[in-house]
Amino acid sequence: MLNDDARRQSEIARLGSDLRTAKIELLSAQCAADRLRLQYSVQDIISFGEPQVLKGAIASAAAVFRFFASLEHQMKQAEKQE
Repeated sequence: MLNDDARRQSEIARLGSDLRTAKIELLSAQCAADRLRLQYSVQDIISFGEPQVLKGAIASAAAVFRFFASLEHQMKQAEKQE
């Protein structure tokens, strides 16, 4: 029983660390997107960017959006129940 509690506390601590790391990485990705947005027009990105690279970046951004939108929805549901 004590071992289970210690393992659970370790998992919770690791989750917190992983969330902080993800936050920093997402901020870096946001900065990269802002650099593109500020330096190039949408038309230039579409015209001269490699289509496969653009499709991959769009797919990654969409997946991240879906994941965090799901988390946001669950948080709102939990807040309503409090």
